[in-house]
Amino acid sequence: MDMMQAMILGLIEGATEFLPISSTGHMIVAAQWMGLPQNEENKAFEVMIQLAAILAVVANYRDKMTLAHLELWKKLVLAFVPIGAVGLLFHHQIKAMFSTDIVAVMFIVGGMIFLVVEYMHKDKVYPVQDVEDVSYRQALWIGVAQVFALIPGTSRAGSTIIGAMLVGLSRKASAEFSFLLALPVMLAASGFDLLKHYQDFSGADWMQLLMGFVVAFVSAWLVMRLLMQFLEKFTFVAFGVYRIVFGLLLLWVLAS
Repeated sequence: MDMMQAMILGLIEGATEFLPISSTGHMIVAAQWMGLPQNEENKAFEVMIQLAAILAVVANYRDKMTLAHLELWKKLVLAFVPIGAVGLLFHHQIKAMFSTDIVAVMFIVGGMIFLVVEYMHKDKVYPVQDVEDVSYRQALWIGVAQVFALIPGTSRAGSTIIGAMLVGLSRKASAEFSFLLALPVMLAASGFDLLKHYQDFSGADWMQLLMGFVVAFVSAWLVMRLLMQFLEKFTFVAFGVYRIVFGLLLLWVLAS
């Protein structure tokens, strides 16, 4: 991996992690496009840029990192339990599903689901407008929906946002809950990967790691802010269309 590739992967991770378009899917496609092998050094790099995305959540929502918001964090921990349990029990089977064809199909499926949900909810008044008002029952159902994100190309953000909208959260509250839920999920996933690959950092290029980290942090921080502004006027329809077009393009490339 060279410096430019490190910047590109950092940008993709940061720009897609909190959008409902599957960061994992984009990372798989980008790595294959650039001819990057899934060796230990590159896996260590992916862990580093994921940590940058986690830090971006903390930077954007540091006001909620206090005991005054303890109830919200209890609900977020509850929402984490389903994916934590399933991911731990079936992580080998999940890793085996990582392929471009599965990513392409799930991009299309996810896009269609977004379009259907938006059509069903186009005139709906959501009872939960503030992320602090989420109930424990709603949090648990969002956590169950998040389990589908274990299928590559589905999108963790997409699964949680769809689940949140279906149980009564507004688009902005759904996005915010998804951002915050990324903390326990990504900390667990990155921590697990770090334990497996910590020895690989000894042979890593630290300038590449630093470049990827900075680019991923800045892009993730910016994308979260821009998405909240976007949702003040628009819906998730554009993301649904993007997913379908991207998935069809991938299938065409695979078939050619």
